[in-house]
Amino acid sequence: MDMRTARPDDAPRISALVRDLTCKYIAHEFSEQGAGRLLEPMSEAAIEGYLESGYRYHVAEENGELAGVIAIRGNRHLYHLFVSERFQGKGVARRLWDVAKAASLDAGNPGVFTVNSSRYAVGLYETFGFVGQSEAIDRSGVIFIPMKLESAIRE
Repeated sequence: MDMRTARPDDAPRISALVRDLTCKYIAHEFSEQGAGRLLEPMSEAAIEGYLESGYRYHVAEENGELAGVIAIRGNRHLYHLFVSERFQGKGVARRLWDVAKAASLDAGNPGVFTVNSSRYAVGLYETFGFVGQSEAIDRSGVIFIPMKLESAIRE
Protein backbone atom coordinates (compact mmCIF):
# COMPACT_ATOMS: atom_id res chain seq x y z
CA MET A 1 0.00 0.00 0.00
CA ASP A 2 1.28 3.44 -0.93
CA MET A 3 1.07 6.43 1.42
CA ARG A 4 1.60 9.94 0.10
CA THR A 5 0.75 13.57 0.69
CA ALA A 6 -2.56 14.46 -0.92
CA ARG A 7 -2.74 16.83 -3.90
CA PRO A 8 -5.56 19.21 -4.89
CA ASP A 9 -6.68 16.78 -7.61
CA ASP A 10 -7.37 14.20 -4.86
CA ALA A 11 -10.18 16.38 -3.44
CA PRO A 12 -13.04 14.69 -5.36
CA ARG A 13 -12.05 11.20 -4.19
CA ILE A 14 -11.37 12.37 -0.63
CA SER A 15 -14.73 14.14 -0.46
CA ALA A 16 -16.60 11.11 -1.82
CA LEU A 17 -14.95 8.77 0.69
CA VAL A 18 -15.47 10.92 3.79
CA ARG A 19 -19.05 11.87 2.88
CA ASP A 20 -20.10 8.28 2.10
CA LEU A 21 -18.64 6.91 5.33
CA THR A 22 -19.99 9.80 7.39
CA CYS A 23 -23.50 9.20 6.05
CA LYS A 24 -23.28 5.49 6.80
CA TYR A 25 -21.63 5.51 10.23
CA ILE A 26 -22.03 8.93 11.84
CA ALA A 27 -24.71 11.27 10.49
CA HIS A 28 -27.64 8.96 11.25
CA GLU A 29 -27.54 10.00 14.92
CA PHE A 30 -27.79 13.71 14.06
CA SER A 31 -30.78 15.84 13.22
CA GLU A 32 -31.19 16.69 9.54
CA GLN A 33 -29.69 20.14 10.20
CA GLY A 34 -26.83 18.66 12.20
CA ALA A 35 -26.04 16.13 9.46
CA GLY A 36 -26.01 18.97 6.93
CA ARG A 37 -23.61 20.99 9.09
CA LEU A 38 -21.36 17.95 9.44
CA LEU A 39 -21.34 17.13 5.71
CA GLU A 40 -20.92 20.68 4.38
CA PRO A 41 -17.19 20.96 5.22
CA MET A 42 -16.65 17.58 3.53
CA SER A 43 -17.58 18.84 0.07
CA GLU A 44 -15.08 18.74 -2.76
CA ALA A 45 -14.73 22.54 -2.66
CA ALA A 46 -14.15 22.48 1.11
CA ILE A 47 -11.47 19.78 0.81
CA GLU A 48 -9.74 21.80 -1.93
CA GLY A 49 -9.84 24.82 0.38
CA TYR A 50 -8.34 22.85 3.26
CA LEU A 51 -5.54 21.57 1.04
CA GLU A 52 -4.79 25.11 -0.16
CA SER A 53 -4.90 26.60 3.34
CA GLY A 54 -2.32 24.29 4.88
CA TYR A 55 -4.21 21.30 6.26
CA ARG A 56 -1.89 18.32 5.81
CA TYR A 57 -3.69 15.45 4.10
CA HIS A 58 -2.19 12.02 3.51
CA VAL A 59 -3.80 9.32 1.41
CA ALA A 60 -3.37 5.56 1.34
CA GLU A 61 -3.77 3.91 -2.05
CA GLU A 62 -3.64 0.40 -3.36
CA ASN A 63 -3.38 -0.02 -7.12
CA GLY A 64 -4.73 3.51 -7.57
CA GLU A 65 -7.76 2.92 -5.31
CA LEU A 66 -8.22 5.32 -2.40
CA ALA A 67 -8.01 3.15 0.72
CA GLY A 68 -8.02 5.92 3.31
CA VAL A 69 -7.29 9.52 4.19
CA ILE A 70 -6.11 11.50 7.19
CA ALA A 71 -5.94 15.27 7.70
CA ILE A 72 -4.17 17.32 10.33
CA ARG A 73 -5.10 20.97 10.95
CA GLY A 74 -2.65 23.38 12.49
CA ASN A 75 -0.06 20.65 12.93
CA ARG A 76 -1.94 19.34 15.98
CA HIS A 77 -5.66 18.64 15.38
CA LEU A 78 -6.62 15.37 13.71
CA TYR A 79 -9.38 16.64 11.44
CA HIS A 80 -10.30 13.65 9.22
CA LEU A 81 -9.48 9.95 9.41
CA PHE A 82 -11.48 7.66 7.16
CA VAL A 83 -10.75 4.23 5.73
CA SER A 84 -12.71 2.67 2.88
CA GLU A 85 -14.87 -0.24 4.04
CA ARG A 86 -12.92 -2.60 1.79
CA PHE A 87 -9.72 -1.78 3.68
CA GLN A 88 -11.04 -1.54 7.25
CA GLY A 89 -9.52 -3.91 9.78
CA LYS A 90 -6.22 -4.11 7.88
CA GLY A 91 -4.20 -1.54 9.82
CA VAL A 92 -4.70 1.30 7.32
CA ALA A 93 -5.95 3.77 9.95
CA ARG A 94 -2.93 3.04 12.15
CA ARG A 95 -0.53 3.49 9.23
CA LEU A 96 -2.16 6.77 8.22
CA TRP A 97 -1.99 7.99 11.82
CA ASP A 98 1.68 7.04 12.10
CA VAL A 99 2.51 8.96 8.90
CA ALA A 100 0.52 12.04 9.93
CA LYS A 101 1.86 12.01 13.49
CA ALA A 102 5.46 11.71 12.27
CA ALA A 103 4.98 14.61 9.82
CA SER A 104 3.54 16.76 12.62
CA LEU A 105 6.35 15.90 15.03
CA ASP A 106 8.90 16.67 12.30
CA ALA A 107 7.18 20.03 11.77
CA GLY A 108 7.57 20.96 15.44
CA ASN A 109 4.54 19.53 17.21
CA PRO A 110 5.70 18.84 20.80
CA GLY A 111 3.62 15.65 21.03
CA VAL A 112 0.14 16.97 21.79
CA PHE A 113 -2.80 16.21 19.48
CA THR A 114 -6.56 16.73 19.67
CA VAL A 115 -9.51 15.23 17.82
CA ASN A 116 -13.27 15.75 17.95
CA SER A 117 -14.33 12.14 17.65
CA SER A 118 -17.63 10.73 16.53
CA ARG A 119 -19.08 8.21 18.95
CA TYR A 120 -18.31 5.57 16.33
CA ALA A 121 -14.55 6.28 16.32
CA VAL A 122 -13.80 6.72 20.04
CA GLY A 123 -12.44 3.18 20.42
CA LEU A 124 -10.04 3.64 17.50
CA TYR A 125 -8.67 6.89 18.89
CA GLU A 126 -8.26 5.29 22.31
CA THR A 127 -6.01 2.64 20.71
CA PHE A 128 -3.85 5.55 19.45
CA GLY A 129 -3.61 6.87 23.03
CA PHE A 130 -6.24 9.63 22.90
CA VAL A 131 -8.26 10.22 26.06
CA GLY A 132 -11.75 11.72 26.22
CA GLN A 133 -11.83 15.23 27.66
CA SER A 134 -15.57 15.41 28.35
CA GLU A 135 -18.89 13.77 27.62
CA ALA A 136 -20.33 14.13 24.14
CA ILE A 137 -20.94 17.72 23.07
CA ASP A 138 -23.80 18.78 20.81
CA ARG A 139 -22.77 21.89 18.89
CA SER A 140 -25.60 23.06 16.64
CA GLY A 141 -26.69 19.48 16.07
CA VAL A 142 -23.20 18.06 15.47
CA ILE A 143 -22.29 15.59 18.21
CA PHE A 144 -18.65 14.88 19.09
CA ILE A 145 -16.38 13.79 21.91
CA PRO A 146 -13.30 15.99 22.39
CA MET A 147 -10.20 13.85 22.89
CA LYS A 148 -6.53 14.61 23.51
CA LEU A 149 -3.24 12.78 23.17
CA GLU A 150 -0.29 14.11 25.13
CA SER A 151 3.35 13.13 24.82
CA ALA A 152 2.93 11.44 21.45
CA ILE A 153 6.17 9.79 20.41
CA ARG A 154 7.36 8.32 17.19
CA GLU A 155 6.78 4.58 17.13
